[in-house]
Amino acid sequence: MHPRLILAELQEHPLRQRLNNEFHARPPVPLEGPMLVSHLVFAHDATSGPEERANLAKLSQGHVCTSIESSESHLMLETGAFRMRWELHTEFSSYTFFRELPHGETLHPDATAFDAVAPEWLAGIPGKLMVATQVELRSTGEISPESVLAGLAPNGRTMVAAKVADQAAWVFTDFKIDNGFSRFLVLNAGMTLRQSGRAVQRLVEIETYRLMALLGLPVAKEISHWLQASENELAGLMDRIGQTRTPDDERGVLAALSALAAQVENSVARTTFRFGAAAAYHGLVMQRIEELRETRIPGLPTLAEFMQRRLLPAMNTCEAISRRQEDLSARIARNSQLLRTRVDIELERQNQELLAQMNNRARLQLRLQETVEGLSVVVLTYYGSQLVQYLAKGSKALHHIDTDLITALSIPLIAGLVAWGTRRMRRKLAAEEGAGH
Repeated sequence: MHPRLILAELQEHPLRQRLNNEFHARPPVPLEGPMLVSHLVFAHDATSGPEERANLAKLSQGHVCTSIESSESHLMLETGAFRMRWELHTEFSSYTFFRELPHGETLHPDATAFDAVAPEWLAGIPGKLMVATQVELRSTGEISPESVLAGLAPNGRTMVAAKVADQAAWVFTDFKIDNGFSRFLVLNAGMTLRQSGRAVQRLVEIETYRLMALLGLPVAKEISHWLQASENELAGLMDRIGQTRTPDDERGVLAALSALAAQVENSVARTTFRFGAAAAYHGLVMQRIEELRETRIPGLPTLAEFMQRRLLPAMNTCEAISRRQEDLSARIARNSQLLRTRVDIELERQNQELLAQMNNRARLQLRLQETVEGLSVVVLTYYGSQLVQYLAKGSKALHHIDTDLITALSIPLIAGLVAWGTRRMRRKLAAEEGAGH
């Protein structure tokens, strides 16, 4: 850091230098033709980084290197035989080799920019080969654009061509894989070294992102068959909802909907990244094409037109399948909520019936209780009168009292007292219950 920043005791963010280096990473390599560029892309998983760096170390040890630039996800290696650039991305890593060509010499069909690299080293690259493309950079003095156009057969391959970099160069390709490589021919009519590097870099990136974007198409085709079956299953479940008559039927349909929802969500989780990546790669392809600043060559499609016809339909398919998945998930959620509402309404109806039955039982119990209370008054009156009778008999010898008369007179009095006490107790319990609520 600057001395004054150190004196001010400013704390530097730990990611500041790393983020700034990332901003300046992967600059285009200035190119002066004639040049052959071989670009290899290997699809890998997130754990292959250390293995790749170990393999790159073997390459640098096996050749006399005049220059090495290295960072966490980027390496530039320059030897007398070739120049190599390595870049590590999220889903893939790219190896771009640059080799100068003899001026005016015809390129051999089997020639590559990594001819000096041992095949054993190439075999040690982790991952699976996804892209292999070659760019032959020549000047219009070596190969005239008119000779290339004259060599195009009317009924041959569909050639894609355009003038790029404000008509400072010509680009020819057919995006076919021939002898293991797709190929670009760039004829420089006035580009600077950096313009040539940027043009070549954009071309290899277009090819890379084009194929990476197309990874979503097989997934979309696979999902489309399952998606059609799932949509038909959902339609059948909706018919069953209209035909349900019992709670067991509704619970069965709800269980089937839940199982279908789990399958759909699993599919969405499995394909969301792939479809999102396909859309992002497609956006990069179109951005790189726009940066080329194409000008049409009469009678031939430009790169943008070719991508609109060939790549865009595949991307639209991926987008349509993604939307259908999301729509199916939303429809299942709505129908599940509707069915749950029906089940909840049925449960509430059953609960109301249960509460009504409980109320009826409570009223019946109250009537039985009142009946029992009446009987208890009679019983208590009977036992109370018997006690009075025993008392009267005990005092008969002293006062010559008529025990039957006293017993008869006590019965109304005892019955009244018992009834009054029972009613008072009931009122007290009712008041305590009301205070509790």
